[in-house]
Amino acid sequence: MTKNRSLRENRLESIADLAPEGHHVYRGHTLFNNTPVEITIVDDRVQSICEVAAADTNIQISPAPIDIQVNGFAGFDLNVPTVTSEDVCAMVRALWRVGTGFLCPTVVTGSFEGICNSFRAIVEACKTDALVAHSVLGIHLEGPYISAEDGPRGAHPLEHVRDPDSDEFQRWQDIAEGKISIVTLAPEKKNTIPFIEKLVANGIVVALGHTNASADDIRAAIDAGAKLSTHLGNGAHALIRRHPNYIWEQLGADALWASLIVDGHHLPPSVAKSMMRAKTLDRCVLVSDAVALAGMEPGIYQFAGKSVELTAERCVRLVGTEYLAGSAIELARGIENSVRFAGISLKEAVSLATLQPMRLLDAKTQVESETNLILFEWDAAQYEINLIATIVGGELVYHAEPPQ
Repeated sequence: MTKNRSLRENRLESIADLAPEGHHVYRGHTLFNNTPVEITIVDDRVQSICEVAAADTNIQISPAPIDIQVNGFAGFDLNVPTVTSEDVCAMVRALWRVGTGFLCPTVVTGSFEGICNSFRAIVEACKTDALVAHSVLGIHLEGPYISAEDGPRGAHPLEHVRDPDSDEFQRWQDIAEGKISIVTLAPEKKNTIPFIEKLVANGIVVALGHTNASADDIRAAIDAGAKLSTHLGNGAHALIRRHPNYIWEQLGADALWASLIVDGHHLPPSVAKSMMRAKTLDRCVLVSDAVALAGMEPGIYQFAGKSVELTAERCVRLVGTEYLAGSAIELARGIENSVRFAGISLKEAVSLATLQPMRLLDAKTQVESETNLILFEWDAAQYEINLIATIVGGELVYHAEPPQ
């Protein structure tokens, strides 16, 4: 039976107590080079990681996944006026429980003060919790400089959509203490091209998204330094001309990477497969685009001031429409679906959520370490990742059942 309820009433109750105590020894094989290793953990800290002669186990050891687009999770919403640093910390820790080790908290279209409040909460969370700070690779600002049209605008509030404003953005970056590292915008907006050039000059990844851009707009944005298409194939009209259109133009642009929501709803399986083949795996990144409803029970909720339905199939739609309002999956499900839909290997799918976003953000120093890992078993028949443990910054932040 469908119920109406608030997000805060449905938080995961177990988030606060994440790390078990004791001594753990895990043996498994590294996913990318099949090296047998043993990981010893004492008092929730990695004591040693060493190669062994053999590891008679199905445990796979992978770099910790990176999600560059997370709006919320487990009832915690980064884009509400009441968001606090405690909410941000709890959300990050909830993500560790499903295997996401790193993220770019995503702040979406809103009022100037509303966006300021979200930035303050994220910055304060990083100041109060060093491990959360380790996991936050930067902030993704999605909007407010996007298309005002129905369809491309998606679930973003129309009243807050506006043209780029360098002074406004700089005030946000000051409040964020330089943490804004990705900006998603529509290149057809007034004065967008010089704005892109300024962002790129300051080391920010510029992404095209929620756009009704022409081919000329897209080419101009690329020439100005735009590097990414945000959730390509989404944030679009329900019906567009066959060709040319803004999806084809971005798909065919070799200079643009593409982030993909592979949940089976945002992109049909055949479309996800086709986009991966067209872009090549070297220019694709998996994202969850998770909203606060991810990790919740199906039902009708109030989200971003609107009624949305979370279906049993983990699809989030604006009630009474076909428009999607973010996703309700974690990144691990996108990895599973990429193998299932696109026919790629597990290694290739994991790389789309680890090595590829690390390259995109140039985050090798922070991310590439033996102390940022997930351990899991892969069920090839069911295309399922069964998470065993998450290690972030040398700490065991989640484990399932103790190894036998």
